[in-house]
Amino acid sequence: MAVYKIFPEKDTTIYSLFPFMNTGIDEILEATTTTFGLDVNPQVSRALLKFSTDQITSVINNTIGGFNNLGDTRLKMFIATAEGLNTDTALEFFPISGSWNMGTGRYLDDPITPNGASWQWSDFSGSKRWPINNFSPSGYVTGSWDPTGSAGGGTWWFRNPDTNTIFNITQSLNYSDTKDITATITPYITAWYSASINSGTLHNEGILIKQTPPNEFIYSEYKATELKYFSIDTHTIYPPHLEFRWIDYSFNTGSSTNTIITTPQLYVSLDNNNGFFRSGSVHKFRINSRPKYPTRVFQTSSLYTKNYYLPTSSFYAIKDLDTNEFIIDFDTNYTQISADNESSYFTIYMNGLEPERYYQILIKVLIGGETLILDNNYYFKVING
Repeated sequence: MAVYKIFPEKDTTIYSLFPFMNTGIDEILEATTTTFGLDVNPQVSRALLKFSTDQITSVINNTIGGFNNLGDTRLKMFIATAEGLNTDTALEFFPISGSWNMGTGRYLDDPITPNGASWQWSDFSGSKRWPINNFSPSGYVTGSWDPTGSAGGGTWWFRNPDTNTIFNITQSLNYSDTKDITATITPYITAWYSASINSGTLHNEGILIKQTPPNEFIYSEYKATELKYFSIDTHTIYPPHLEFRWIDYSFNTGSSTNTIITTPQLYVSLDNNNGFFRSGSVHKFRINSRPKYPTRVFQTSSLYTKNYYLPTSSFYAIKDLDTNEFIIDFDTNYTQISADNESSYFTIYMNGLEPERYYQILIKVLIGGETLILDNNYYFKVING
């Protein structure tokens, strides 16, 4: 199975309270509501981010092997601060309509930096105001703002003009759940790809992230919710990214006479793990497996030289060795271990892993009615270059 990651080419947050302020190189992206502070009117912030159209098209055409092989694509963002969560707190995601400029501002620069997108302007202060009416094309693009305050706040597609389907991607943020974002935005990828390849209408201008309408612009401090996520300019290992997932599973052993191992008492090693991989490389990990206690038979060769295949219900995962977090979790669709005439194997694209960090590979095998998680010091490091 395969997972491939790309990172944004630009991002920023726009604030209704500071309608001319740009925050293009701030370390944080926000989708926050507030009812107190410098203004008595309720205020909100919304995040904008964009991934390169050329990168998206290249991944689909050259890495995945064509649009028909695309599984799902997930927007992943990592929480920095979450305060004031309510039982109905949720985020919604829309394709942005119209171009925008990232700018080079930071939150509360003094004086403010107005050279990029802000609440009122999509380019820089005084240029390309975000529309607040007469949206084009009518019936497909919209926006929303506080009528008592500063109009603006971005515009977005709520309906696909090519298929006439409604865009309605949301993620609930329950109190007991993780506050990280994992939003499947495959419909947006499909529309952008169609626009770039097949002359579709909805071109990639990025994604707008906001809280849902019941929670924006409300006069209750008890409903105020602060949601801050790491941006592409973060100095942590948690920048936002797109995660392409597709099925490249194959179990075709050809003329090999090796058999599938059937005992849960097994030994597994990664014989071609040299321990260090460059950040842009692609590596196929080969699995060597055999029974720990082979059946005693009469033969002239060693029992330990024969390689066995793992069962088809075998999967891999990758964890960050320092934080102990799953970078790629076990997935029955997208991390299933393949096999060819040489051995069982799986492929890792190192571009999606932060360089200069150590990682751990875990292998899950369902065999003989048992679920085994194998961890035999399968470590490697991704290095720059």
